[in-house]
Amino acid sequence: MGRTFGDISPEIAQFIAEQPMFFVATAPSDGGHVNVSPKGLGAVTVLSPEEVAYLDLTGSGVETIAHLRQNARITLMFCAFADKPNIVRVYGHGEAIPVHDARAAPLLSHFPSTPGARTVVRIDVDRVSTSCGYGVPILRHERDRDQLITWAEHKGPDGLTTYRSDTNATSIDGLPGLDLSP
Repeated sequence: MGRTFGDISPEIAQFIAEQPMFFVATAPSDGGHVNVSPKGLGAVTVLSPEEVAYLDLTGSGVETIAHLRQNARITLMFCAFADKPNIVRVYGHGEAIPVHDARAAPLLSHFPSTPGARTVVRIDVDRVSTSCGYGVPILRHERDRDQLITWAEHKGPDGLTTYRSDTNATSIDGLPGLDLSP
């Protein structure tokens, strides 16, 4: 049976830490496209019962960042694909802090240095819910993919700046995306 909480308990924090991947959902305020993105590479950390953050890497889109800039609403979903079935959703309001912003420095200390990192998404938790996960298949995590890291390393800092300027400045709905100012 599902339960609802106002913050992240130690047990839920442990569950989150054990998941090799999670999903991020955001949406613009008025119409537009709802976005759901899978995330992995050990990119999430529970900072406190009321705060969570994840390292956002350069990608082909910028929907999460654009939606957070517009309305700050965000949901993270963690599913157990092995062992005991469980789903945890973390609802909140977040911000995407560019890695070059001074406010990102203390948050970056929670993550390994990762080529292609563009923002730290910091979330103030409003609600946490659990559900059974009985319909989630059992899958085995073999390994993380390394293509995104290899791609970012190959691009290098200048190539990543150009790529972000070309593809991450606006969302698919035309909302402002990544803040490209230094």
